[in-house]
Amino acid sequence: MGKSKKELDKVKKIGTSGIVYSLLFIWAAIQIFPIYWLFTFSLKSNSEIFGGNALGLPKEWMWQNYEKALVTGKVGLYFFNSIIVTGATILITIVVSLMASYALTRMNFKLKRPMNAFYMLGLTVPIHSALLPVFIMLRSMKLVNSYIALILPYVAFAIPMAVMIFTGFISSIPRELEESACLDGCSIYGVFFRIIAPLMKPAVATVSIFTFLQAWNELMFAVVFISDTRYKTLTVGIQSLAGQYTIDWGAIGAGLVVATIPTLIVYIFMSKKVQDSLVVGALKG
Repeated sequence: MGKSKKELDKVKKIGTSGIVYSLLFIWAAIQIFPIYWLFTFSLKSNSEIFGGNALGLPKEWMWQNYEKALVTGKVGLYFFNSIIVTGATILITIVVSLMASYALTRMNFKLKRPMNAFYMLGLTVPIHSALLPVFIMLRSMKLVNSYIALILPYVAFAIPMAVMIFTGFISSIPRELEESACLDGCSIYGVFFRIIAPLMKPAVATVSIFTFLQAWNELMFAVVFISDTRYKTLTVGIQSLAGQYTIDWGAIGAGLVVATIPTLIVYIFMSKKVQDSLVVGALKG
């Protein structure tokens, strides 16, 4: 007795789902493989890395590579410096951009259009094109070899993108909410901090991730502006692990693992808010 149409549709649906899940599994494996490779790479010796076992599990798990990187290679200090620079960059960028975006979106003043154009002009300037003039300016101000030498340019180049995201998000918030708050006795500061700021969490998460990736992974400014070991960030510090004549690749791999962990943590805990921000923008745009 032949199968009914309902049963055939069910079998077809199961087969289609199996193919889709198989493709998704393969794609997930491709995406995860670099993380697996980097982790196993960090636990091998040079002889094992170049001896035909570059992709397999370590024959001898060399956890001392992490000790070499963190203590001898000072990756722990570089990690701390990166946290300070990146954290300050994110905080200043969000505070300044959020206030500027609210003013550009909700207030009327003579320089509104020129200010908006000025911020948008910043999006067209490649960050490293300003390397030389910024270095000369910082050197004249005696700010080279300090946290501020990195924080200031990072914030300056992060603000235009943040303003663009925040202005688009604030424009989608109904004005009636602010009018109701004003009728209840809120000042402009009360409206901003009690009404606007809480509604901006998805956009803040988006800006935080973009700013974090830019500041955490930036190399050129950090190389040029910082030569003092006390202020080196991870990107420069890991680069300095390479010796003049010999390179301990396992220790470098351990440093890269340490540098990668915060990026994974930030994305895992904040990616949902980024997706919410994009969905809200699409629906209200």
